[in-house]
Amino acid sequence: MRLAVSMGDPCGIGPEIIVRAAASGKLGEAIVVGDAAVLARAAAALNLPPPPHVWAPPGLPEGLVELPLGQVHARAGAAAAACVRGAVALVQQGAAGALVTAPLHKAALAAAGEPYPGHTELLQAMTQPPAPVRMMLANDELRVVLATIHVSLRRAIALLDAPLVLETLRITHAALRQWGIAAPRIAVAGLNPHAGEDGLFGDEEIHHIAPAVAQARAEGMDASGPYPPDTIFMRARRGAFDVVVAMTHDHGLIPVKYLGVADGVNVTLGLPWVRTSPDHGTAFDIAGRGLADASSLQNAAALARRLASGQGRSG
Repeated sequence: MRLAVSMGDPCGIGPEIIVRAAASGKLGEAIVVGDAAVLARAAAALNLPPPPHVWAPPGLPEGLVELPLGQVHARAGAAAAACVRGAVALVQQGAAGALVTAPLHKAALAAAGEPYPGHTELLQAMTQPPAPVRMMLANDELRVVLATIHVSLRRAIALLDAPLVLETLRITHAALRQWGIAAPRIAVAGLNPHAGEDGLFGDEEIHHIAPAVAQARAEGMDASGPYPPDTIFMRARRGAFDVVVAMTHDHGLIPVKYLGVADGVNVTLGLPWVRTSPDHGTAFDIAGRGLADASSLQNAAALARRLASGQGRSG
């Protein structure tokens, strides 16, 4: 299974972790979509060989190796977006079987004039017609899917309604079935403390979340909830559920990342191809210092191969 690996932001740790993962053999014969000079710089700093297969996609800006590490730059954001688009093109053309993305920086993406706040939204826009997608973070102990992603908390609450939650449950159910879980057990976390306490602390559970769960069950899904968000993740970690659907970004991602950033993998559900990534960001604070850990990228590559080859269960 040949992977297409996008370089990510050239001012972050993406090039470093790609070099480490490639040198370890964990990327196999992956095509790294990025700037050869940037990857060579990272390789020289780590005293490792550069990745053997590097391809510069259309629209890649020049002079990236001149940009200072650890800083937001519009040119770096444009480069990260060009690498993602190029890597997707390789998968769409059949030159690679799955996509693995190194971290990009959302502020750099915005500085480049990109209208997408992150990978998930950019990838969604590249499907025709744009497919409904969701973000999942997974490790060996816990899987979490988000109903809302890169919006303010105020905006996330405003977006929340029964159709959105039901669509999330349908996408989650379909993805886990494709991965070999015949009847996924889906726990749905509430939005408010104590899942609203029968409306005492908020009524989103009553008006939006519970109706979506009921409809999902009517469609044959093993979905239940809404459960209090402060305890449901522990129950899922102990094996009571296969996945938790959370209403907001931090509700869902904090529990997974607390278990270990190096172990987690980000998966985009709903795309017509497999896409995974590390569950960390560009780490500007350590870029170029030789401290970046490639474990999450290596796990993302392994998971991408398993999912693309139909081998099912992960995390």
